[in-house]
Amino acid sequence: MTRLAVEGRLDVAVAEAFPELSRSRAAGLIREGRVTLDGRVVTRPSERCAAGAELDVDLPPPRPVSTVAQDLPLRVVYQDEHLAVVDKDAGMVVHPSAGHEDGTLVNALLHHLDDLSGIGGEERPGIVHRLDRGTSGLLVVAKTDAAHRALQEQFTTHEAGRVYLAVVHDPPRTDAGTERSWLARHPRDRLRQASTTEDRGRMAVTHWEVLHRAGTVGVVRCRLETGRTHQVRVHLSERGSPIVGDATYARKGTSRVPASLKGLVDPSGERPFLHAWRLSLRHPADGRPMSFTAPAPADLQAVFDALGFLPPRA
Repeated sequence: MTRLAVEGRLDVAVAEAFPELSRSRAAGLIREGRVTLDGRVVTRPSERCAAGAELDVDLPPPRPVSTVAQDLPLRVVYQDEHLAVVDKDAGMVVHPSAGHEDGTLVNALLHHLDDLSGIGGEERPGIVHRLDRGTSGLLVVAKTDAAHRALQEQFTTHEAGRVYLAVVHDPPRTDAGTERSWLARHPRDRLRQASTTEDRGRMAVTHWEVLHRAGTVGVVRCRLETGRTHQVRVHLSERGSPIVGDATYARKGTSRVPASLKGLVDPSGERPFLHAWRLSLRHPADGRPMSFTAPAPADLQAVFDALGFLPPRA
């Protein structure tokens, strides 16, 4: 039983009194008749409650989900009762969808993670941000509603840091720069994104630095200020330095694999050599800074070796 300190809407009061609940989750519990106010069951989230009122919430255990837990290969870099950081393989889809009902990162997480207390009342991990299917590297997932909200806030405010390594055709001649544009779905190809006008898109900002040049190929480090769909792939391609192995954003005259990388690039064009290398954030429960680095996977390391590139230290 909790005694309220201030008056206001009931769903807001429940979310404030129980930080593990989001406001939408609190509203759902109210509608289900699981919240009592001064001993009276209340089913309207907008019900007004007075300071000093006694609030009680019957919090049910998380509901099982239909998604099947699968023992798929997955590197769990870190986990505690609030969150987990994983290193995703290229080729793994993050979330089940049409055509990808299983074999996804979520299927693997349900098997590998301990102490899932539930997101939105369901026994599942909370996907905070995503990586494209062909991109490898680091992802953070939440185990609780409170952690999910706190981590999402860090990504929304750009406090969480993400750094990628990319192998590109025709690396920029300058050593560093920043790409800023409004991104939206391509007007003629729904599988692609493209820079557009302010009224149609969302601002995307990528800071890049050339780490290595080897003829017509180079290695670029990208720091994301925002996290739009395909952001790095679009920005590098539109700058004239598309990612090696990325058929979707290949530019005319740059899709040919250089001799130094023969046999190392997936001919299907579905494995862009883009790797989510570093992830930094604050712990959602105690605020301590956390930083993780994922070494290059075998296919990307083989490309680095062929180029004579030594990845930076963590």
